[in-house]
This record gives sequence, structure tokens and C-alpha cells, in this order.
Amino acid sequence: MNKEAEKRIAAKLAKAMAMLCVRNTHIEIIQAGKTPVTRTGDGSDVTVVDADGNRIPRTEVSHLSDDEMPDLMRDIVNRLYTFHLCADEPGLQAEIERWMAVAGKWYELDHRMIASINAAGT
Repeated sequence: MNKEAEKRIAAKLAKAMAMLCVRNTHIEIIQAGKTPVTRTGDGSDVTVVDADGNRIPRTEVSHLSDDEMPDLMRDIVNRLYTFHLCADEPGLQAEIERWMAVAGKWYELDHRMIASINAAGT
């Protein structure tokens, strides 16, 4: 198989797995709610006031609690496991094709991931 074919297959798998294994998990609960108005576009001009009256810049506020993280990871791992076990089933194949139009061109090489892997190996 040539390099371009490998890239096309990897892109299709990555998009399908993102749509079917990450979307519609606990991440939707985390993402739900009102989005504050920001004039800077990065949220640096938004402040969160906690129950003790502390004003915390939104860029410094955790968006995922320690209690939510295991639920999110379990949900994603279970979906990835199911995806791999059922990848050849016609129903899953149809669902993958349905989501491909939504995912568009969501892929590019993640150089931070490669650097992290390389750093761990040294």
C-alpha cells in the first residue's frame, strides 16, 4: 500500500473514531451549558466567581473535574473497544459513512503527540 492510501485510510479511521467514540460521550455534558460572552475571543476577559467569592479568570478555571474525568475516559475507552470489535459489522459501517460528511477535513499530523512520544522514548 502506498503512503497516500495509508494517509487516506488513517484519516477516515481517525474521523470515524472521533465521531463515534468521542462525540456523544460525557464530553457532551461538559460542553453543555451557556457560553459566556468574550470580546477577546479566547475567554481571557471572562471571570468566574466561585462560592467563596473568588474571581478566577476563565482561562485558569478547570473545565473538567476530577470526578468527570474517569467517566469521560471510561466512556471513550468503551466506545473505542466496541468500534474495534464491531468495525466489520454493516450497521457500524453505515454509521461511519453517515458521519464522514460531518467530519470533513478534520485531520492533520499532531506534531505535539509525536514530540511527546519521542521524548518518552529517550
